[in-house]
Amino acid sequence: MISNSSIASPSRYKQILTLSLISLSYLLLSFVLVGFKSDQLVLVGLVNGLYFASDQSRKFLIGFSIFIVYWIVFDYMKAFPNYRYNDVHIESLYLLEKKLFGIASGSSILTPNEYWLAHRTTFLNVLTGLFYVSWIPIPLLFATYLFIKDRPAFYPLALTFVLVNLLGFVIYYVYPAAPPWYVQAYGFTFHAHTPGNTAGLANFDQYFGISLFSSIYAKSSNVFAAMPSLHSSYPVIVLYYGLKNKMGLVNIFFALVMVGIWFSAVYTSHHYVLDVLAGITCALVGITLFNRVQKTSWLTTFIHQLVTLTS
Repeated sequence: MISNSSIASPSRYKQILTLSLISLSYLLLSFVLVGFKSDQLVLVGLVNGLYFASDQSRKFLIGFSIFIVYWIVFDYMKAFPNYRYNDVHIESLYLLEKKLFGIASGSSILTPNEYWLAHRTTFLNVLTGLFYVSWIPIPLLFATYLFIKDRPAFYPLALTFVLVNLLGFVIYYVYPAAPPWYVQAYGFTFHAHTPGNTAGLANFDQYFGISLFSSIYAKSSNVFAAMPSLHSSYPVIVLYYGLKNKMGLVNIFFALVMVGIWFSAVYTSHHYVLDVLAGITCALVGITLFNRVQKTSWLTTFIHQLVTLTS
């Protein structure tokens, strides 16, 4: 059984030595797999700072270590691009999107991405950028709120988040898929080392004279991981747990952000409608699976131990 005493029992020297070894191992492995990046030092500094700052910050770090592990795994996917293991779906996905959701425009049939590419407005450029940039901050802020206010409710959210991501990662490797902007830029020809692209989000950066999205997508783990859209999964998880935890009017905000992110994914040419639907399905499947597994005694005990450890 885990207890609070397990946090404070080792000597400070042993804690420093252990965390230093973990930090150095992470930096070394990162260098070997994906090369050195400054944000790796930021992560190491943040983890060490939170661990040694206070008992409360250490508990916060332990609770949110689930999200840290996710970030590291996502980053390491660069070392194992999915196109090495399966063919990338480019033209077939584009044609299926056009067949199912095509929009008549004169004598042509356009995909929803192509339609919005021809009907961009400054208002929608800014609005979709604001929605899209919230896809990580809002889940993290909501998770922080639950961690502070209701720790037993925090861990189901965090574990569901991990499960949905793992499901998405599996699909990335089973079904590598090019995003709409790739077809707009390169056609149906496969180019293995294609860099990340801001696509329609470049309009947001240009309007404000910043490089927010360009800096984010320069670090893209794999451009051929468009299916499913995990951007579309996260707000579903947030809304579900918002409703489950009776967040009241905040859930209206969560719902608006959810729909806004779905629309933004298509408007900016980062995802097809099919990608968005796959992301929604991935979230619903993950939530359902977790709810079933949560009824088992071992997971109930595990969550109770985590709550005890960080209380």
